[in-house]
Amino acid sequence: MPDHDSLYHQMFGHPLMVAELLRDFVQEPWVADLDLDQMERSNARYHTDDDQRREGDVVWRIPLRAGGDAYLLLMLEFQSSPDRWMALRAMVYAGLLWQYIVKEKQLAQDGRLPPVFPVVVYNGDPAWVMPVSLDALIGLPAESPLWRWQPRMRYYIIEEGAFSDADLASRDTLAALLFRLENCRQPDQVVELVDAVIDWFRRHDGFEVLRPLFAALAGRVVEMADGAAPSVQVSENLLEVRTMLATRAAEWKQQWLQEGRQEGEQRGRREGEAALLVRLLERRFGVLPGWARDRIAAGDTVALEEWGLRVLDAGSLEDVLG
Repeated sequence: MPDHDSLYHQMFGHPLMVAELLRDFVQEPWVADLDLDQMERSNARYHTDDDQRREGDVVWRIPLRAGGDAYLLLMLEFQSSPDRWMALRAMVYAGLLWQYIVKEKQLAQDGRLPPVFPVVVYNGDPAWVMPVSLDALIGLPAESPLWRWQPRMRYYIIEEGAFSDADLASRDTLAALLFRLENCRQPDQVVELVDAVIDWFRRHDGFEVLRPLFAALAGRVVEMADGAAPSVQVSENLLEVRTMLATRAAEWKQQWLQEGRQEGEQRGRREGEAALLVRLLERRFGVLPGWARDRIAAGDTVALEEWGLRVLDAGSLEDVLG
């Protein structure tokens, strides 16, 4: 099974998927100026100053309806936490892309650089609260004349976790279904989502190459729920994955019920032992001070049993509870 990053790069290496993402999740007027039906994947190969090739970006050349081209710099972020310096990174990557375009003689007839639109797709859990413009990272007062000489860069953030399931469910797009799968935290709900994905593919032509990628993404839920290694074999057929998930969902539900009963029994036993210990201590030493009740409330079953054995021989609360 492809890893998570590879799945995303393959998905957003498909022009129809990128078009859906832009139309549905980028609320900017310039999207209407893009001829998304004529976009082409750019094979730009550029490196950072330490000779590290950029692998995290997907670059698309998109014709403008008014003439000329624009470049979409799609930055896929799989970090566990947001990056404060993303605006700086966007400026560096845009500069490298422009440098590549100049080097490969891909400039327009007028010899000027094409516009670059940096879009960040973020799927981490913490909310993205970082600056989206470079000027927020530069230490200058607002009235400083030095602003005239500072570079300007902004990026557009698409934060998958910022959309509610109800919002995503109201959008009849494959990009919205992708975000719903990513946001799903209950494996038994994935069956309904896979049904929605299957229905979507039935109603839309031209996306067949993406079906196995969504099957692989849904199959990863099995890994996460079972704690299985990534070597688990998952079919590329969405219907087979759906059947497998439905079977596993019943097993998971039974497992969760059993774990819930066991947890309830353990909690009930601990609460019973804590109540018994309080009664014994109050009969022996009188009303318990707050520190003693707090210590009993925080004790686990093993500690409560040990304290209960000390009650008869102890000369004070401290002898019992330590």
